[in-house]
Amino acid sequence: MRAWLLAGCLLLSACVSPPKGVEPVSPFDQAKYLGTWYEIARLDHSFERGLSHVTAQYSLNDDGSINVINRGFNQQKNEWKQAQGRALAVQGADVGHLKVSFFGPFYGAYVVAGIDPDYQHVWVTGPNHKYLWIMSRQPQMPAEVYDRYVKQAAAAGFAVDQLIVVNQEPI
Repeated sequence: MRAWLLAGCLLLSACVSPPKGVEPVSPFDQAKYLGTWYEIARLDHSFERGLSHVTAQYSLNDDGSINVINRGFNQQKNEWKQAQGRALAVQGADVGHLKVSFFGPFYGAYVVAGIDPDYQHVWVTGPNHKYLWIMSRQPQMPAEVYDRYVKQAAAAGFAVDQLIVVNQEPI
């Protein structure tokens, strides 16, 4: 019984750990990170499949946690889809390593792997190399910044050839 409990704890902690070869940004300014981010590109996964015009909005809750609202447009259904979650710092507010939950007590890693000094562009990953997002404060990102983040992600082992560029053109 203890072996199963230990295995379960290790599995859950692995879900909030950064992927191999990825170090969270440090120092990290959580206050500067708050606000709206536009998804520029992502690796495909079921909970955003088919969505365009994806944004992530981060705001501070009274308890110090971060409120997360992810929103995207499903063009086939002609409707907006939204998910609300909660994020907590894993290694302290000055490290870009959070754990986020959209489903009660189950958390997954949210790792800020690269960010510009002005907090205008970022690349983020989850607990493994299947999750990658490139985001910007504006609906578009300069090509040189995008290319730099793609190269960084490729060097860290991500399948950047499978990135989906997200439509952010006005609806």
